[in-house]
Amino acid sequence: MTSQVEAQVKPHNVKEVVALLAEQFPLCFSLTGPAKPLKVGIFQDLAEKLQENPLISKTMLRQALRVYTSSWRYLEAVKEGAFRVDLAGVDGAVIDASQAEHAAATLAESKAKAQEARKARQQAERAKAKAAAVAAGDAGKPADAPKAAKPAYKKPEHKPNNRAAKAATLKSKPAAEPLKAAPVELKAVEDGQLVVGGKVLVKFGASPIAATVVELAKQDVVVQLASGMIVKTQRGSLFQA
Repeated sequence: MTSQVEAQVKPHNVKEVVALLAEQFPLCFSLTGPAKPLKVGIFQDLAEKLQENPLISKTMLRQALRVYTSSWRYLEAVKEGAFRVDLAGVDGAVIDASQAEHAAATLAESKAKAQEARKARQQAERAKAKAAAVAAGDAGKPADAPKAAKPAYKKPEHKPNNRAAKAATLKSKPAAEPLKAAPVELKAVEDGQLVVGGKVLVKFGASPIAATVVELAKQDVVVQLASGMIVKTQRGSLFQA
């Protein structure tokens, strides 16, 4: 007949030891829900209770307690005024302020480390994804075509210098005479044609300029040039447009 100890399966890791403790001492240990603060010195109580169980060594038991009491669920339960319990779930000592503060500081430190580790994993995953995208993009690009070989250097043929001949030819040609503008025949404006608003030509120098009569005086006439300039001139300088 197989004994009860022989029928048990030896735990292979800390989580299985914690599960075994929660199974044998449910009023003290739990796997879900709010945890209960453990009595100081509970390791000795466990060692005595489990000394006849060869499947759990003291080393494994000590590691299991360390993992259990460092979990966020357990640290959140260690608050000022809460009672510590023994293996039977009986209330014992009350947690004081210093113990509660130590548990809160440990919890905050543990969460900060977890957050840093999570950020490091995310950065590593993003870097890995970026590297994979770059590799995929490079794989889709066509291979560089071989560059065409440069043609061999060919020395230019020697051509005779014809500058002297061209200069001589240009010198031998007579210079072209500048074109002379055909003289513009101007007709004097008669008195009956000289009215305000009439179009006339005003002679300044050799070229006549279009203008509009603005004002008539005795011998002077005020005209406005096409540029907008107002000019006073004599009747003898005005001609028909």
